[in-house]
Amino acid sequence: MAEEARGICVRDVAARPFIEAYAEHLKNSDKFEAPVWSDTVKTAVFKELAPYGDDWYYIRAASIARKIYLRPGLGVGMLQKWYGGSYRRGARTEHFRKASSGIIRSVLIQLEEMKVVEQLPSGGRRVTTVGQQDLDRIAGSVFRAGEEDSDDE
Repeated sequence: MAEEARGICVRDVAARPFIEAYAEHLKNSDKFEAPVWSDTVKTAVFKELAPYGDDWYYIRAASIARKIYLRPGLGVGMLQKWYGGSYRRGARTEHFRKASSGIIRSVLIQLEEMKVVEQLPSGGRRVTTVGQQDLDRIAGSVFRAGEEDSDDE
């Protein structure tokens, strides 16, 4: 049987390889750049240290773009909840804390300038048609690379 040719979208690809590939794409893009404060800032109140990796800002941006692709209408507050976690307070009980909104907002502003996402009139963000083509193109390359790896084994 001949396989029917269809487009590969972000939903068809595992999250980790897609985010790594899109982060590399953002890093190589001259339209998207990490801010000067990205090496010293913590990602949330409950974190003790700033991220160790040099590419963490691009990885977070790729993850945010994927989240907005999968769930249009997502806003800064919902992304804060998603990237939030437990605030460990020593011997006292843990409490949930949201992630830093400044980082999320700066990523969204840069993605809007790149025409990847746009604001909705009702609030939240969605991926533009140009952004969807861009994300689907990278998802297709990740999918094909995964097929080649499985064929080699």
